[in-house]
Amino acid sequence: MNATSAPMPTPVPPPARRSRFKWYFLGFVGAVVAVVVLYTLFMLWWSYSEGERAGVLQKFSQRGWICKTHEGELAMYVVAGVAPQIWNFSVRDEAVVEELRKAVGQHVRLHYSEHRGLPTSCFGETDYFVDRVEITPPPQLPGQPAAP
Repeated sequence: MNATSAPMPTPVPPPARRSRFKWYFLGFVGAVVAVVVLYTLFMLWWSYSEGERAGVLQKFSQRGWICKTHEGELAMYVVAGVAPQIWNFSVRDEAVVEELRKAVGQHVRLHYSEHRGLPTSCFGETDYFVDRVEITPPPQLPGQPAAP
């Protein structure tokens, strides 16, 4: 070595491949979580269908092991004396929950929106979410005297 030459710099080792893999993996997991969250929010915002159903509110309860949801059954009678068709629904709004608790056993008209494709049952066990309740008088059958 002579006095005029500068010391050689120590070479910097290339970044470890494992470190890069960790960042790619975390980025992939983050992207998947973001897509699932956006999909869920979109499915809750967009409704497949909306409508109304009428009948007797037969059952209303809070169910679930981890995610407690409010679920109900509406008995829809087509003709007197024929077994009713049972329609299951879910409720997310606490004000509607209170109205439905008071209306068990009565004739009601329920407004609902259908949200298909939700990724979990933590929002409700069914695709039908009731958002309005109206208590109605029982239907009058032909030949029956009018109720006072």
